[in-house]
Amino acid sequence: MSISRRGFGIGLMALSLGACSGGTTSSVTSGRASGLPADLRPVPNAAYDAWVAEFRQRAAASGISNSTLSTAFRSAGYLPGVIKRDRNQTEFKRSLEDYLSIAASDERVSKGRAAYARHRNTLNALEQTYGVDAEIIAAIWGLESFFGERRGDVPVISATSTLAFDGRRGAFFEKQLIAALRILQNGDISAARMTGSWAGAMGHTQFIPTSYQAFAVDFTGDGRRDIWSDDPSDALASTAAYLARNGWTRGQRWGREVVGYAPTSGTIIQPQAGGPRFAVTSNFRAIKRYNNSDAYAIGVGHLADRIGGAGPLRSSFPPDANGLTKDDRIQLQKRLTAKGFDTGGADGVIGPNSEDAIRAYQRSRGLPADGTPSQALLRDLG
Repeated sequence: MSISRRGFGIGLMALSLGACSGGTTSSVTSGRASGLPADLRPVPNAAYDAWVAEFRQRAAASGISNSTLSTAFRSAGYLPGVIKRDRNQTEFKRSLEDYLSIAASDERVSKGRAAYARHRNTLNALEQTYGVDAEIIAAIWGLESFFGERRGDVPVISATSTLAFDGRRGAFFEKQLIAALRILQNGDISAARMTGSWAGAMGHTQFIPTSYQAFAVDFTGDGRRDIWSDDPSDALASTAAYLARNGWTRGQRWGREVVGYAPTSGTIIQPQAGGPRFAVTSNFRAIKRYNNSDAYAIGVGHLADRIGGAGPLRSSFPPDANGLTKDDRIQLQKRLTAKGFDTGGADGVIGPNSEDAIRAYQRSRGLPADGTPSQALLRDLG
């Protein structure tokens, strides 16, 4: 199962998943820009400087003022870590069970319910204004930035200009860079505060600059569409506007889990063989306009249901390719950690941290260190 992100091809990064054992996100998640890794700080690059000089002419021809360009590039520069992350992207393959274990984890559900309670008035006002369910808006917030905790601290001008200069997706990122400069020129945000992921996704709900231009909303009425503020109102309103303008139907659910063989309306999908089935509506397709992935849309819908008070899915998933159920994988992680081989937590998702712990244990036992979980390994752990 491949997860995409509105044309970026970023995979799970956009979800800021931070799975305790998965370790699959490369986004910057906390702290200030001064605390960024060394490779996400500008370094001298003569070729980049020459590209910027040429780009400034194209930007000026597109209506970007000299003052905006000077301000934007005053502290911008080439970020080698952006290219490294772009080159090192893998096509993350996760089962729906693993995906939902992260996207609707107990921690995310708990934080989601707390965030919903704090911002209930705003979310309800957005539902009235745009017709999008308040819980759906909150769920997208939760998947995109962990309810604002992981908005990203990489300067957007540096990130998008680095990627545009690099050229692998040069036309796309130059378009994002131009859009980012127009946002600055409009006065919505300062260059210093315009931060996001290493690939330029911004704010509480991770809008790329062109999406910001098309859909961002000044819900607070202060004259700025500030999706970066600690106050998430503008960002949440922008997400509601995005969905409303991309086919959301007021008063209709995204879908629901189908249990048994009772007649139901909607299109039936089963993303994981042997796993739960879902009856989905046109609003499911509207969510996919935000991220074109069945798993993402189910994650949003299920997390929204959980924030609203619903319980876990009732249907079970089959054992994985190694013959392990989720409970088996959780026990494996717990037993490894108890023996001093830390998996970083026990969520049933076997990611790099768990694989490293398995290899270390296997080496300690004189076993082939392939990092593969199995029933035999679970038995060996006692």
